[in-house]
Amino acid sequence: MLGALDLGLIFGLMALGVYLTFRVLDFPDLTVDGSFTTGAAVAASLIIAGQAPLLATAVGAAAGGVAGLVTGLLHTKGGINPLLAGILTQIALYSINLRIMGKANLPMLRETTLFSGLRDAQLLGSWVSVLILAVVALAFLILVDWFLNTEIGIALQATGDNERMIRAQGVSTDFTKILGLVISNALVGLAGALIAQYQGFADIGMGIGLIVAGLASVIIGQALVVSRRFVFATLAVVVGSVVYRLIIQLALERGFDPNDMKLISAVLVIAALLLPRLGVFRGWRTRRRERLLAKVAREEEARA
Repeated sequence: MLGALDLGLIFGLMALGVYLTFRVLDFPDLTVDGSFTTGAAVAASLIIAGQAPLLATAVGAAAGGVAGLVTGLLHTKGGINPLLAGILTQIALYSINLRIMGKANLPMLRETTLFSGLRDAQLLGSWVSVLILAVVALAFLILVDWFLNTEIGIALQATGDNERMIRAQGVSTDFTKILGLVISNALVGLAGALIAQYQGFADIGMGIGLIVAGLASVIIGQALVVSRRFVFATLAVVVGSVVYRLIIQLALERGFDPNDMKLISAVLVIAALLLPRLGVFRGWRTRRRERLLAKVAREEEARA
């Protein structure tokens, strides 16, 4: 179960990237399945070639950002539909990732990685590794929250909320879209690089269907943590990622076939989307929203 917490925290970085595009930028980016593997492939290849794990991880994240840049350019400069632009980049990345890796699977069990010290001390999947990864996730949460409150970050939010309005204010929405996609896929590539080192291998198929996991994390997290503040919205995404991984782990422990995990992921997303609309949950959500609004009103009165 602690191993699931580890994975949930690492995949939380990927979920943050998905949150930036789908929720903040309102851009349905399907590049994720490819850029995750790109981050893993680049990091694994560099580590095997003898490069420092930290440098390899950073380059893997940068490679994910380049994938997002390509999708952004296809959409903004090429005028290609957002969904199609992401699909085209994702398809191209499959061949590119194979070129980077040289084969379908790169084992790193004998290589020095960021997790080698924890693995040698048999602390992977322990409270020590959970604490370390929680600190890393928290650092990126703070960084993303800070960015979203900068002038560029606010322009990126406005692009997702009302593109025509922010363009009328003289902001280049092409730039904000590209920037958002670069940052999003850099986070996804970073998660891929970390997961490859945590598991001890990079595989060409490790990113297949990952967008569903990212969406599940975002939807589950926002269902559990209701707030209009970005600091809680981004925290909700990581919480959702951890909960999602715990559910997957419980399913495996209950005897489900690992080949069924994609189906379970899809069912989780469908459930998270449909259950709030059912009458039995509507009253609970309404009461929860009313309590939140009452709390905000009291805070505003206290300030006044």
